[in-house]
Formats: sequence, structure tokens, C-alpha cells
Amino acid sequence: PDEDGDRFVEIWNNVFMQFEKENDEIVRSLPKPSVDTGMGLERIASVLQGKNSVFDTDLFQTLIAASEDATNTKAEGDRAPSHRVIADHLRSSAFLIADGVTPSNEGRGYVLRRIMRRAMRHAHLLGASEPLMHRLVPTLISEMGDAFPELKRAQAFVEDTLKQEEIRFRTTLSKGMSLFDTAVQGFRPGEMLDGQTAFTLYDTYGFPLDLTQDEARRRGFGVNVEGFQDAMAQQRARSREHWKGSGQTANAGEWLAVRDRLGPTVFSGYDAVDGSGEVLAIMKDGQAVDAAETGAIVEVLFDTTPFYAESGGQAGDHGTLEWPGGAAEVIDVRKQAGDLHVLSAEITAGALKIGDRAAQSVDPAKRQTTRANHSAAHLLHTALKNVLGDHVAQKGQLVDAERARFDFSHNAPVTEDELAAMEAEVNAVIRQNVPAETRLMAPQAAIEAGAIALFGEKYGDEVRVLTLGRSLTTDNKPYSVELCGGTHVSRTGDIGLFKIVSEGGVAAGVRRIEALTGEAARLYVEGQARVARNLARDFKVQPADVPARVEGLQTSVKALEKQVAELKKQLALGGGSGADAAPEEINGVKLIARVLDGVDGKGLRGVAEDFRKQVGSGVVALIGVTDGKAAVTVAVTSDMAGRVNAADLARAAVLAMGGQGAGGKPDFAQGGAPDGSKAEAGLAAIRAALN
Repeated sequence: PDEDGDRFVEIWNNVFMQFEKENDEIVRSLPKPSVDTGMGLERIASVLQGKNSVFDTDLFQTLIAASEDATNTKAEGDRAPSHRVIADHLRSSAFLIADGVTPSNEGRGYVLRRIMRRAMRHAHLLGASEPLMHRLVPTLISEMGDAFPELKRAQAFVEDTLKQEEIRFRTTLSKGMSLFDTAVQGFRPGEMLDGQTAFTLYDTYGFPLDLTQDEARRRGFGVNVEGFQDAMAQQRARSREHWKGSGQTANAGEWLAVRDRLGPTVFSGYDAVDGSGEVLAIMKDGQAVDAAETGAIVEVLFDTTPFYAESGGQAGDHGTLEWPGGAAEVIDVRKQAGDLHVLSAEITAGALKIGDRAAQSVDPAKRQTTRANHSAAHLLHTALKNVLGDHVAQKGQLVDAERARFDFSHNAPVTEDELAAMEAEVNAVIRQNVPAETRLMAPQAAIEAGAIALFGEKYGDEVRVLTLGRSLTTDNKPYSVELCGGTHVSRTGDIGLFKIVSEGGVAAGVRRIEALTGEAARLYVEGQARVARNLARDFKVQPADVPARVEGLQTSVKALEKQVAELKKQLALGGGSGADAAPEEINGVKLIARVLDGVDGKGLRGVAEDFRKQVGSGVVALIGVTDGKAAVTVAVTSDMAGRVNAADLARAAVLAMGGQGAGGKPDFAQGGAPDGSKAEAGLAAIRAALN
């Protein structure tokens, strides 16, 4: 009875799930009562292999052995838990990354980051001086890759993600641990680390609370969790105040009450851009009102509407409202309380009141372009997976009447060849001109049928499953199948043309592609072609020969720049008359001091080196003036370095010319100043410093 829990090994744990509780009261029966035995694969393996711990089974021993080898430490004594954490968290992290999750500061990405950083801290405790986790991935894949081929497909991405995250974490780990060490200095076992320090470790250094608790527990301390939560709540309160101060209306509670009273909006916009509906509610400045006059900007709720509300990355529709004696312009549509389509509208004539029935017209051109961009984003998602790998997962998107913007998980810039391959693939599907297919299905059935669902999205009892195009291989399977509640083209050919216009990174492990479709894509391509034609005309060559002509000109320019730099250098070294070339002497120090017009900081370096050789023993002070600005270079010969500091002299010159300072070594320093007309004053300051 006095054992701490290791006397028994739990292999079975029956949980009878029958009711749902709220505030410690049973409120309803579950729709499907069930029994969870708690006897998973690892517990079964422990029993069959006669082990008292899952970490002693073959599922873990190979990974632990790899961790021992990589850290040159044995999984014994107080080091054993660290090896176990590394092995366990390596598996979790690798599977999440292979599923398209990337480390971030929110949602599932934050869960992954916590898991990764906990393992990485234990690698640090074991003395690993270099990133460790990514080096264990091959062992994991050799153990589990046959059963889970997605690990093999995503191996490179998993390794790179683990490596980059560990590099980032190690840059903050030492700073965070320094703060921790200072905070607990003089602590006795049983004392508590204050919540504010724990929050600073989380907020500034990326230490999850459980990681701080682990470190405190290892040293015999506790953490004031309540204080941490208070600090977190204070930050959220500050964020809310900042949000309110930005002019946004915080009326979510009002709309929840409306939703409970009136039910959801009926959306008629999948098949139409026109419709009519009854005004059920009007909000002005976050408050419910019965009517609004001309000039007011209000939020309006209809019982039914063809206006799409911004969600799933698709922007809200624009358009107009008309009713007897009045009109309004719809400038945005957003969802409130889950399924209310709330129109932001500016009343341009008359007055709008609850109970009015209005004709609603969505801007057809913007809707069509938005549809095309949204459907193109779906095709791009599939093309990304086909070209870059199955590790690619959507991290966000925004499609509107202007363009399609798609964020995705990938750890490296997309090459020009890869972009070209994706673009060609999407356009090939567009040219198929096959009908888009939409079905209503239960979410799980849709996923089992191959539809892509976005992790973290909330799906109802019924979802729309959109199929676009046919596979470009011979199997004739659908090209793109996704769960999506947005509006889309009727046929892939309605997209017209797809053109990628930019690709770049937006966060660690997240890239962004922006693309155009239809007429916007045609105009973009025509604009690029016009530039090429104009260049060809100016260069008097064919458009195809423009790149070679430009390359030749660049080579010529570089050669001329080199010649000019050499001529400037020779001119500076000649210095005019022989008297100009001779060094002056100040306080026993030889000084060559000159102002060189048209020589920049880069050019000054070579001139200074040559002058330093000429002077033999002494100081070279040069100020180059280009475009009205000054560059300062000071060089000191090695025998004078202990007596004269080049950085001090350069700083004196820069300050005399109105600059902020200079930097460098005792024998060579450079700086800059905004006013080249004060160059002589800069040299005078150097002379004064030598006196």
C-alpha cells in the first residue's frame, strides 16, 4: 500500500462512457454509449514480451539505443527518463509533421512545438552539443516506415523541420535558462517559482509551462501555476483592449442571442447571385437597432441571402440591396455565431428597418472571379502535393476577386522548375473543362472517400465535398477532392488561365504562393510579354535573345566598373603634385589624409591598403564623397596599432560630420556620415585627435 505506483502495471482500464456533464451535472445521455478498455498496442506488447514498461519493449528499445549512441550516454539512472522522452516525443513529432503539422505558436502547431521542445531540452540535459532529433529519424523510419509509408515519403521534410526547430530553440534555451537560474538562486527544495517569471519564459523565450515545470521539478522546486495563468489572463486583457481600441465592434454576444432566437441564415448563393430576404436584425456600432437612415453603415441579417460570408479563406461578397424607397451598398459579409451571414452595408437612400423585404444582388463579376480563384486554389493544393510531396498541407488561404493566396507547409523555397511544373499541371486540369461535382456527405464518410479535410476546421453533420478535374495519369481518378463550403466554378474550364505571380516565405516552415486566374492572368502575361517586346526593340534583337543580351551587358558593366575603380584608385594614389603625395607629421605620427571625390567605402578600402604600404609607419585617413554623402576609412600600420586606435579616429571624423559613429578594429575602421561637404572637418577632427 505504501508503494508509489510501480508495484502494479496497468494493462486494462475500463471506462464506461454514457453521459455528458456540464458544471458537475449530468445534462444529457451520449448518442452512442461505449466502453473504452484502455488496452492499446503498447500495453499488449508489454504483456506479450513480459516487460513491466512500454519503454522496455521492442517498440522503443531501438529508438532508445539510437539516442544512447547519438549522445554517448546510457539510459541508466537519472538519464533514463531523458532517453525515454526523446524516443516517445520523436515518434509523436515525426507523425505530426508527416501529416502536415508545422511548429507554431497556436493550435496544433503549438502542441507540436511543446512536444518537440520538451524532447530537445532533454537532449540538452544529456549533453548533446548539436541538434539531435533529426539524426534519429532514419532509425524511426527503419522501425515504422513499412507500416506507415507516409513517414518514408516525408522523411526529408521531417528531418529538416526537426533540425530547424532545434536550432531556433537552442538560440533561446541558454537565455531562458539564465533567467531561470537567476530566479531560483538561493531556493530551497519545496519553494515555488513565481508565475510572472514562468510567463516571461513562455512569452519571451518560448518555454511552454510544462517545460518550466519539468526543470523546476528536476531541481526540487514548484511553479506557481495560478500566477502564470493570471499573467496570461492579463496579457489577453491587454490584447482585447488593443483590439477594441482599433475601432472594431465586439458584438459576438449580441449575435449569439440572435442566433438562438432566429436560427441560422439560409444561404442561396451556391446556385444564384440574386435573391430576396426579410430583414431580421440590424446592428449599428455594435448595438441592436430597429432602423437605420441614409449614410449609416450597419450590419444586417436576412432570413435568406445569396451573399457568401467570409469563411474557409474565401472573401465575403460585395453587391447591392434595394427595397421600396431605399437602397444600400454591401461592402462586406462575415459570419457571426457560426452560421449567420451578416452583411455590412452602407445605406445610400431611404431608411432600412426590421421587417423590410429587400432584393439582394451579388456583384456577378466579383463573384465569378472569386469562384475561379477559389477553385484554382484547390487545384494548386493538389499540384503542390504532387510536385513537392505529401508533407504539404494547407496553412491558410485568401481568395477574393483579385487573386488567390495560398499558404502551405514546406521548409525550402520552391524552385522555378517546381513552380513551372505546378502551373502546367493546374492549367492541364483547367483545359479538361470537366464539370465540378458537389456532394453532401457525412464528414467521416467524405474523408474515408479520399476528401482532404483541414485539421482544426469545424465540420457539421453534413459537409460539401467538391471534386475538380480528373487525374492526369491513366487511372482516371478525381484530381482534387476536398471538403469545402465555398463557391466554385461550374466547370474547370471556367477558370480560364492560371498564373503564379509570386512565391516566398511567411513564417518558419510556411511558404506562400499568389496566383491570378482568367482575365487578370491574361493581362499579367500580356504585360510581361510587352516588357520583353520593348526590351527586344531597344536592344535590336529577337525577344528570345533578350536574356543573352542582358547577360552580355551585365558582364560589360562589371568590367567597366572594375576599370573605373582602378582608375580612381590610381588617381587617388597619384594625388596631383608631389607635395600632395607626401605624408604630414603630427605629434611624431606620419599621416596621409585625403578627401577623394567619387570613391565609395568599398573603393576606399583598396586605396587605404596601398597608402598604408607607402607610408611604412603611420596612419592613413581617407574620406570618400559620393552623392553628397561621406564614407570614412582609417588604416593604421601594425607598429602603430598600440599607440593609435583606428576606430577612435574614424569615430571622431564621423561625429564631426554629423554621423552617428564608426566601427572596426584598432588597425582598420570605417564609418559613414550624411554630409559630404564636411569632409575637411572630418580630417581636421582626426588631426586634432592625433595631437
